[in-house]
Amino acid sequence: MSTHINAPQGAIAERILLPGDPLRAKFIAENFLENAECYNEVRGMFGFTGFYNGKKVSVQGTGMGQPSLSIYVNELFKFYDVQKAIRVGTCGAIQSNLKLRDLILAQGACSDSALNTSRFNGMHYAPIADYNLLSTACNLAQQFEFIPNVGLCVSSDNFYDDKQNWKLWAEYGALGVEMEAAELYTLAAKYKRQALAILTVSDHILLGGETTAEERQKTFTNMIKLALETITA
Repeated sequence: MSTHINAPQGAIAERILLPGDPLRAKFIAENFLENAECYNEVRGMFGFTGFYNGKKVSVQGTGMGQPSLSIYVNELFKFYDVQKAIRVGTCGAIQSNLKLRDLILAQGACSDSALNTSRFNGMHYAPIADYNLLSTACNLAQQFEFIPNVGLCVSSDNFYDDKQNWKLWAEYGALGVEMEAAELYTLAAKYKRQALAILTVSDHILLGGETTAEERQKTFTNMIKLALETITA
């Protein structure tokens, strides 16, 4: 076990989904995995392992923001030998062609966080998704007629963006703003693992409109199905 994950060796699969909300992790385990068992409740950050399409899969809540995700992903990669990780989260759309509940496959992740600024001594690192996971997800999404939007996301430390920096990101083509993908991609590169972020548009920063907290926790099933099909392909 590790500091923040109270699981013995072997309890966590090499394939894992990473929702920010621990209650979404519980929802996924109860509704999509067979024979799911809870392996972690430390700090209320639920983790479960079960089976999907006959393959062992785990799902672990990470909390909000890159520092929180960093704790769990470091431990999952370093102590539990997780090989494939897919973030299943929400984002705010910043392009007019996107609608509520649309899917975004994050090809790369821009960020305003100081994490990589510190990590790379002021140099600029470009965190990107694993190509094999990305291409698999894109092909499967098209088969399921989910209409995937592939492009950049922004991993921001500011949920309440008083300066409206999202407008500059939008000018340069970013699709949506979330809070975790850049750190996931960076850590995957460090540990030589595969990672992808699949996001559902939960609110529209540009045009207005948002989904409810209950919808974000218990629905968005297209994203969950796509992630599970991708990680077990």
